[in-house]
Amino acid sequence: MNAHNLDKIFRPRSVAVIGASSRIGSVGNTVLRNLVDGQFSGDVYPVNPKYKFVEDFQCFGSVKELTNAIDLAVVCTPAPTVCSVVRECGEAGILGLVIITAGFRETGEAGRRMESDLAVVAKSFPGMRVIGPNCLGILSPHQHLNASFAADMPPAGNVAFISQSGALCTAMLDWAITENVGFSQFVSVGNAMDITMANLIEYFADDGHTDAIILYIESLTDARNFMSAARDFTKTKPILAYKSGRFEQSAQAAASHTGAMAGVDAVYEAAFARAGIVRVFKIEDLFDGAEYLARKPQTRGERLAIVTNAGGPGVMATDALLTHGGQLAALSPETTETLNVQLPATWSHCNPVDVIGDATPERFAFAINAVLRDPNVDALLVILSPQSMTEPSGVAEAVFEASEYSSKPILASWMGGRRVAEGVELLTAGGIPTYSTPEKCVRVFMHLVQHEQNRETLLETPHEVLLDFPMDCEARKRIVASSTTSLIESSYLSEDESKSILEAYGIATTHTEVARSKQAAVEIADRLGYPIVAKVHSRQITHKTDVHGVELNLQNAKEVAAAYDAIIQRAEQQRPDAEIEGITVQPMLAKPLARELIVGAKRDPVFGPVILAGAGGITAELYHDRALQLPPLNKRLARRMLQSLKIYPLLSGFRGRRGVDVDAVVDVLLRVATLVLECPQIAELDINPLLVHERGAIAVDARIVVG
Repeated sequence: MNAHNLDKIFRPRSVAVIGASSRIGSVGNTVLRNLVDGQFSGDVYPVNPKYKFVEDFQCFGSVKELTNAIDLAVVCTPAPTVCSVVRECGEAGILGLVIITAGFRETGEAGRRMESDLAVVAKSFPGMRVIGPNCLGILSPHQHLNASFAADMPPAGNVAFISQSGALCTAMLDWAITENVGFSQFVSVGNAMDITMANLIEYFADDGHTDAIILYIESLTDARNFMSAARDFTKTKPILAYKSGRFEQSAQAAASHTGAMAGVDAVYEAAFARAGIVRVFKIEDLFDGAEYLARKPQTRGERLAIVTNAGGPGVMATDALLTHGGQLAALSPETTETLNVQLPATWSHCNPVDVIGDATPERFAFAINAVLRDPNVDALLVILSPQSMTEPSGVAEAVFEASEYSSKPILASWMGGRRVAEGVELLTAGGIPTYSTPEKCVRVFMHLVQHEQNRETLLETPHEVLLDFPMDCEARKRIVASSTTSLIESSYLSEDESKSILEAYGIATTHTEVARSKQAAVEIADRLGYPIVAKVHSRQITHKTDVHGVELNLQNAKEVAAAYDAIIQRAEQQRPDAEIEGITVQPMLAKPLARELIVGAKRDPVFGPVILAGAGGITAELYHDRALQLPPLNKRLARRMLQSLKIYPLLSGFRGRRGVDVDAVVDVLLRVATLVLECPQIAELDINPLLVHERGAIAVDARIVVG
C-alpha cells in the first residue's frame, strides 16, 4: 500500500469540495462548513458550476478549473455524476478521494454496476485511493480536518475509530464530545470500494497519534489482508471490535455437524482471536472501551484489587470479575497489616477492601496507596457509593493523586447521579476511566486483559509441523482427487471414501466395508469377526442416526441380516429421496473408558479453512461445546483448542479417572489442518465420533463434503 497516498487523505494540505453548495442542510454545504468550523489550516476549494461563491469562498465550475495542486477531493455530487468527477480528479492529479455520495451497490443491481464502473475509473489512475462511496466521511482531529457531514469534531486523542455504519459514527461522535473522549482518526468506510479496514489498520499502525483502534464490522471481504494487518497491529496495541449480524440465517444451512457448529459468527470469533482482536458483544462496550483506551492505562496483568466504601458493590464487582474469567488479587500479609493499622477494625480484611461507609477521603487515600504498592496487585478498581458522610469530590482527588505516583491502571465507579457528578468530572478530567457501575469497569478491564493474553498467542506464529505420513504430498492429493473427480451430482463422499482419505493422511480409522446385499453383509461380518456395527450407506444421508441408520453390537450373522433389512427399510421410509446403496460393516470397538469427540473442518467463504474440535457423538450439536481455530496449526494452538473445551477435564483426567491420549487428538487436528490446506476442493469434513482412548484415537465415522 502506498502510504503517501493515504497521507493525501488524512494529512492533506488542500481540499476540494466537489458539489459544494450554499443550501443550508445539504451535504455539500455541511462538508464545506465543517472544514471551516474545524479550523482546517490548509486551502479549501468549493467546486460547483451553479455558484461563483460559496460561504465566502470563490467557487470553481469544475475540477478542470482548479489551478493549484489538490491533495484531497470530497465528492458530494449525485451518484450518476461520480464516475466523471473521479475521472476529472485523476486527470487533474488529485489522488486522494472521499466519496460521500450514496446510491451505489447498496441500492441494487443498477447501483452495483455503477460502483463497478467507478472502481475501474479509479484504478485507471495509478496511486489514486478512495474512501467510500456511501460514507459519512473522515475526521482527523490532530489535523483539524473534518471532511465529513458529521456535525462536530471530537477532541484530539489516541484512539482510531473505523466503522461500516455511518449512523454509529454519528452516535459515537456525539458521545465522545459529551464525555470529552478524544480520537486520533475517525473513518466511515462506507462501501469500501478501494480502501478497506485492512488498509486503514495498516496505515494507522504507523500513525504516531494512534495507540488503539475500535472497529464496527458488518462483514469482511479481504480477510487475508485484514488478518495480516490486525495481527501486526495487536502485537503492540489493542484493537476492540463489535461484529453485528451474529445470527445470520445462512449459518443454519450446513451439510455437516461441523458446518452447523462452525456458523458464520463462530468463525468470525475464531478469526478475531487469531488476529489478536478483542471482541465485544455490546455497543456500550465500544463506548466504554473507547474511554478506557483514550486514558492510556497500561494493563500488564489480570490481578485486580478493589477498594470500596460499600460491601455490596464490591461483591458485585467480584462476581463480574470471576464471571469474565478474571482474577481477584490476593493481598500480601504486609499490605493487610498496613491496612489494619489505619482502617477501622470492621474493615473487610481481604480483597475487596471495604473501607466502611463513613470513609473520609483520607481513609480512601490510605487504602488506595497501600493496595497499589502491593506486588500482588496489577490494577485497581475504586468504587464509591454516595452515603450521607461521603465526599465524592474529595475521594476523586485522592484517586487522581494516587494515579500520579503509580503506573498501575486505575478505574473508578462513582455510583449515583447528582451527588457524584462533580467527582466524576474531576476523575474524567484527570484521565481516570470512570463508569457508572462496577460491572462496566470489570468488563472494560477484562477486555484489556484479553488483549494481553492474545498477544502471547500472536507470538506463536506456527512453524511447519513435521508429521509422518503414509505417502508423500502428491500421492495424498491423488487419492483425494480420485475420490472427488468422479462425483457428478452428489457433493458427499461416502463413509468408506472419506475414511480412505483420512488414512492417506495418517489418521487411524475403523476398517469399513460396503455391503450391497444382505448376504454380502453377513459374509463381511463373519470375516471381520463379531461384534459388528452396521450403518446405512448413502451419499445423501449426512447424519445416519437421524434416520435410525445405525445398529450397534451385532453378535452374529442372524442379527446382521436382520439389521440390514431394518436399516434399509427405515432409510427408505424416512428419506425416499436418497439413493440407498446398502450398509457399511465394521468391527465394534470395545473401549469403555474412551471419550467421543468431533474433529472437523469447514471452508468459510470469508476466512477459508477453519478447524473444529468439540464434544462428539450424537450430542455434538446439542451441547455445542466446541473450539475453532484457523490453520496453519502448531501443537500449542491445537492443544489450546482442546483446553478451551468444557469437557477438557474429562480428557485430561477427572476425580481419579485416568485421562485419555490428548496428544493423539492434537496429532489428528494437525493432520486435518494439513488435509484441508492441501485440498481446496474439500468444503466440509466431519470425524464424528473420534474415539479417544488411553493410547490413541480412531475415527469411527467420517463424512467429507466436496465444494
